[in-house]
Amino acid sequence: MRLFNKVAIIGTGLIGGSLALVIKKNGLAREVVGVARHKVSLDLALKMKAIDRGSLSLGIIKGADLIILATPIDLIISQRNRLLKIVSNDCIVTDVGSTKGKIVSFLEKDFKNYIGSHPLAGSEKRGIKNARRDIFKESVCILTPTKRTRKLALEKIKRLWLTAGARVILLSPEAHDNALSFTSHLAHIVAFSLINSIPSSLLKLSSGGLRDTTRIASSSPELWPSIFLTNAKNTLKAVAVFEKNLNKIKIAIRNNDKKSLTDILRQAQKKRTLIE
Repeated sequence: MRLFNKVAIIGTGLIGGSLALVIKKNGLAREVVGVARHKVSLDLALKMKAIDRGSLSLGIIKGADLIILATPIDLIISQRNRLLKIVSNDCIVTDVGSTKGKIVSFLEKDFKNYIGSHPLAGSEKRGIKNARRDIFKESVCILTPTKRTRKLALEKIKRLWLTAGARVILLSPEAHDNALSFTSHLAHIVAFSLINSIPSSLLKLSSGGLRDTTRIASSSPELWPSIFLTNAKNTLKAVAVFEKNLNKIKIAIRNNDKKSLTDILRQAQKKRTLIE
């Protein structure tokens, strides 16, 4: 079922490219165009039939009735003024940024049909070459409407993500950022810190557990700083909670307190089952 006439995806990487494949496969738009910083990305997106046309310039998005911002957070914000000169008033605008407070406060003032999105999908891998049309299947996508959000924009974006196979949850931007500081941002901080704590000379002795625990430490070092900084207050609170729990283990080990250690690990084991 066609939802849109022309969809423009700014950032044809892993998430943007995967969403383009979904739109093309399901016939959700008459045309899908892509914008990227590198020609090689556009060439591959065309070869994969994720987009119909591509450009290094934002001019190609003119006339779109849906624009998907799938670039790093800093770029989403910095492109606002240029987008204002091109985007029509009735165009629906969404993004796939990992934080929402700052993005929403910037974009909803200028784009009447803006609604924030955050698909909890993807991987530590990047680029259109890793895009898959099934990447959103059985995942969660959080939409962050506010009192300014228009009903039609919300409904169309919700249908887009449902068609992609995601389960849609509505949260305020503030609730989203608080939740993700624990479930995503803290997890990445722990993975980055853990791998940096291990001497390089010992990595050849890595176990499967270390590989599993630090997988997301392979995530983009260019992407994550802006995520941490645009959600700094919540992320620092999450880090403080982690430090408190880490200190409990440290104290139990120092005191040779096997009972406390067992209780801590048993609690963790039980809680872990809640995300199966």
